[in-house]
Amino acid sequence: MLRSLAALLLLSAAALADTADGEALKAMGWDQIVNEARGGTVNWFMWGGADNINAYASDYIGTALKRDYDITLNRVPITDAAEIVNLILSEKEAGVTDNGTVDLIWINGENFRSMKEAGLAFCGYTSLLPNDALVDWDNPAIANDFGVPVVGCEVPWNTVQFAFAHDSAVLAEPPRDMAGLLAWIRANPGRFTYPAPPDFTGSAFVRHVFIHAAGGPEGLLGPFDQVKFDAVAGKTWAILNGLEPFLWREGATYPTTVTQLNELFANGEVAFSFNYDPAQFGLAVQAGLWPETTRSFGLRDGTIGNTNYTLIPFNSPNKAAAMVTQNLLLSGEAQLEKARTEIWGAAPAIEISRTPPAVQAGFAAIKTHPSVIPASELAKSALPELQAGWLTAIEAGWATNVGN
Repeated sequence: MLRSLAALLLLSAAALADTADGEALKAMGWDQIVNEARGGTVNWFMWGGADNINAYASDYIGTALKRDYDITLNRVPITDAAEIVNLILSEKEAGVTDNGTVDLIWINGENFRSMKEAGLAFCGYTSLLPNDALVDWDNPAIANDFGVPVVGCEVPWNTVQFAFAHDSAVLAEPPRDMAGLLAWIRANPGRFTYPAPPDFTGSAFVRHVFIHAAGGPEGLLGPFDQVKFDAVAGKTWAILNGLEPFLWREGATYPTTVTQLNELFANGEVAFSFNYDPAQFGLAVQAGLWPETTRSFGLRDGTIGNTNYTLIPFNSPNKAAAMVTQNLLLSGEAQLEKARTEIWGAAPAIEISRTPPAVQAGFAAIKTHPSVIPASELAKSALPELQAGWLTAIEAGWATNVGN
């Protein structure tokens, strides 16, 4: 009996150690956290639709984690972060509080809001990461994720801004504002489409039309307002339904992902693609998928920009290893590597001026691919992201009033 009790106590102690208890970690110094992390595994759930991003995560980050910390990175490709939020929620409802499936997730927007509101995020630890000092938390675009305060629940990874791509050999002068784009679509039947929400990129296009219908973003800032939504939604659905006969396949069907839209553009079936990450345009050209005459542009009335993050779920069993991974992702060296145009071209989420001189020189030496509009040019007409409540309502309204 005593032997059985002793064995049970040992098992309980081991279980407590394996869970890397969040409150215990927050009481540790960084060196202790690193020691706790060594030999661990991080199951990183992230969008898997771009080979170059997958390679950066698996090869550059995965190699550095194994070499420097003996941490194994298991990259788990996903198509929709909402599905992983639901997985974590179902684990919580089933009582899985310390041995969850997910250690780290690439996330932002309404999915972050859902996790924060449901108590699914590990919070209050980000200041422990040494590279947190590189983040400008006084910047509202960093401190708020689609209007929702981050407050130590996420770590920024990239900054992005929506842009359009076209083949300059086919279309020398694309429309430069939303009104012009809508007119162009009607004048060129079958040459435009967009992914059906809730695809992240397709949803962003619909939000641009919503902001256009509202006469700008000013009246849409702040928490969701049903009265304001109703006033703009009818105009938006009328615009989008009016476009349907002029879309690819007369709007009878929509691409389901931005990857499918990219394929239509590559095949010359549509005249435009678009993306939150314009660096993808240059990479598609370098890979021989898109013509070298591909060029990209923003809109005079603005395009939406935002920050994306990594988040540790409340029930991650490998929180210490996930924290070490986040710290690596924030480092000047890792941010520089993914900013290189041949790797990814991703805009950094840190203040370059706070990095070592060698990293600053590396950033200064990067030349933007000719197919990619410079981030500084896009930023001149940046639109703020709407709070997550607006996104949910717009996507649901599209499904009911347009997508049906």
